[in-house]
Amino acid sequence: MPTALLVLFLLIVLFVVVLLSKTVKIVPQARAAIVERFGKFKATLPAGLNILVPFIDRMRYLIDLREQVVSFPPQPVITEDNLVVSIDTVIYFQVTDPVAATYEIANYIQAIEQLTMTTLRNIVGGMDLEETLTSRDSINSGLRGVLDEATGKWGIRVNRVELKGIDPPPSIKDSMEKQMRADREKRAVILTAEGQRQAAILTAEGSKQSQILNAEGDRESQILRAQADREASILRAQGEGQAIQTVFQAIHDGQPDQSLLAYQYLQMMPKIAEGSANKVWVIPSEITKAMEGLGSSIHEIAGIPREATPRTRVDMGPSEPQLPKPSGTGATSKAVEEAIAEAESVAQTPTGTTSSVSPSLDTPAADAPAEGGPPQE
Repeated sequence: MPTALLVLFLLIVLFVVVLLSKTVKIVPQARAAIVERFGKFKATLPAGLNILVPFIDRMRYLIDLREQVVSFPPQPVITEDNLVVSIDTVIYFQVTDPVAATYEIANYIQAIEQLTMTTLRNIVGGMDLEETLTSRDSINSGLRGVLDEATGKWGIRVNRVELKGIDPPPSIKDSMEKQMRADREKRAVILTAEGQRQAAILTAEGSKQSQILNAEGDRESQILRAQADREASILRAQGEGQAIQTVFQAIHDGQPDQSLLAYQYLQMMPKIAEGSANKVWVIPSEITKAMEGLGSSIHEIAGIPREATPRTRVDMGPSEPQLPKPSGTGATSKAVEEAIAEAESVAQTPTGTTSSVSPSLDTPAADAPAEGGPPQE
């Protein structure tokens, strides 16, 4: 009897648990539950705690209302120029009507995949390979418009369509790589040629400016050198003229006689004979006259005086310093002492001449030569 009651109690507890599980349903956030009664659509349960009629109502489907991302495998597509390319797509969609997505189509993911493939072939079939590779945005927008229009009755909204990859055949890839490599090499050669041209132009301009500056510098240096040579020639000519004039004036002032001229002529004879190339020395005929000039004491040459004196004689002053004549005997003054000290300092010159003048003022006036007179021979 107690065993039967225990079994009955367990059965009652189990029934209550099953009844509660059939009655209370919890729907997660961003989800929608489809409830059927006897196999027919009854209601859509929102997120949260929901109560059903047990054993009558049944939660059939749980639909995700969040935006979903589906990536489809690559699909072969033929372009307008009969090239097969593989295109894989990514679609972003969201369920807006759970009832339509449940009862209008059996598998909306597969339906979207097939619709995407057919639409993509239709769009890409009207483009060549180059246009296909460069028109991703137009393909995306056209594919999204067709998919959104077709999936609207299924309660699905297509938000975005992206082409993840467009892969042409391997042979086309090799050709494209060769073309790109050739194009890049061509641009590199063009850029190198332009750089070399610019470098040559800049080098030529620099050489031109350098030559111009060098020419201007040479011209200015030649002008300055010519001006310096001209001034030097002028100064040299002026100096030679003054020297000649001085020598000529000195010769004429000295009135040289024939003997002096003959002696100077004979002194020049060894200089004429100097030099290693002078093997033969021709004695000029004037040497006899020079010899006659040396013997003018025996045979007098007409027109030249026997003894010549210069026209003017330069007064060199007294050979020894002369003391001033004293004004009075025994008169010693400060001025006289200063004169005597000055005379002694002049007499003790570096030439070694010693003054013989006595510091005494009693020296007679007759011992001193006349002031301003000629020097004593």
